[in-house]
Amino acid sequence: MTSLSNEGFLEHNRLGVNMWLMGLFAVLLMFGLLMVYSSTVANSDKSLQPETGLLFRQFLHVCMGLLLTAAIAFTPIDLWYRFGKQILIIAMIALIVLLIPGVGHEVNGSTRWISINGIRFQPAEFAKLAMVIYAAGYLTRMRARLDTFSQGIVMIAIVMAVLGLLLLAQPDFGSFVVITATVGVMMFLGGVRIWHMLLCVGVVACAITFMVTLSPYRMVRVLSFTDPFADPFNSGFQLVQALIAVGRGELFGVGLGGSIQKLYYLPHANNDFILAIVGEELGFFGISFVVFLFGTLLWLALQTARYAEQAGQLFAARLAEGIGVFLVIQALINIGVNLGVLPTKGLTLPFISYGGSSMLVCCAAVGFLFAVQRQCLEQPFTKAGVHTPIRRVAGTRLRTTRRPT
Repeated sequence: MTSLSNEGFLEHNRLGVNMWLMGLFAVLLMFGLLMVYSSTVANSDKSLQPETGLLFRQFLHVCMGLLLTAAIAFTPIDLWYRFGKQILIIAMIALIVLLIPGVGHEVNGSTRWISINGIRFQPAEFAKLAMVIYAAGYLTRMRARLDTFSQGIVMIAIVMAVLGLLLLAQPDFGSFVVITATVGVMMFLGGVRIWHMLLCVGVVACAITFMVTLSPYRMVRVLSFTDPFADPFNSGFQLVQALIAVGRGELFGVGLGGSIQKLYYLPHANNDFILAIVGEELGFFGISFVVFLFGTLLWLALQTARYAEQAGQLFAARLAEGIGVFLVIQALINIGVNLGVLPTKGLTLPFISYGGSSMLVCCAAVGFLFAVQRQCLEQPFTKAGVHTPIRRVAGTRLRTTRRPT
């Protein structure tokens, strides 16, 4: 793997924006807009004209997301370090408000949206990002005591339990799994002892198994996942239609716009199951392209974290790791669901699925990566992980710091 000290990795423009990450970000957004249009163009109902309403809305989501990305990219990292707890508390309050009768908007049996004047927002999406920020700060503050069970596992497990209860009350089991897996990987990368992690994984696995067996609708999802063709017109309908779409695509796909399953056969073809449409229209190579994009995103995030840690910016490093892991874990779960490898979770494919809350949070996440890269180049950090501002020499070109030999 290329060393972070190579100047080519953090190639940037005069604003300190990494060109590799910017290029990948642009490709993900453009590919997402293309697939949203392709998956919704036939939703014309009785009209003979192609439907572009959802594409226009998604374009607005992207524009707002880009503004959010820019705002976060130019915000000092230490601001998020200092207010990580408050951000998580705000996210929890939003999840509590969601459960107040008459406030939350229910769709398909789940109360996950707050609707204000026709604008719907999903607090669970914000909670994912808030938990990543909080966990990064926790791992930075407690880095000297992470080898103890009480500080390394118990304290953050209590926070996770409270957040998990609020998510499961909606219910939103998918978001709970994403947050749990993301924080678990962050703790492992942050230095928590392996046997502590194994114990935690065992407890979480038992808890998830208990929750699945206790809930009839979750058990139905698991059973339909193991054999969707046993009930192809009821519990297994969605997965069967997704598998048909992927199967039709074969190696090269039927061609962009040529999907049949999006013609009201496959439910949620423009959000949760948009990858099935990618597979039908672009084939195995289309799905491989999506996997490649997210693999590259994870590599860039981990390289950014490594560079930040070399510079002594511990919070920035933990934050970059968490952002990359969060986006890729959600993408992998969505891909697994679409391919019939995992039970249906109701999670979007980051940057590609239709949805305003998901798009805003994903764009904000990339904004944090830009912020880490910019401040690694511009400002040193103290040992606690919070930056100490210095005066830059006028006319000095930003360069990567080479690791001492």
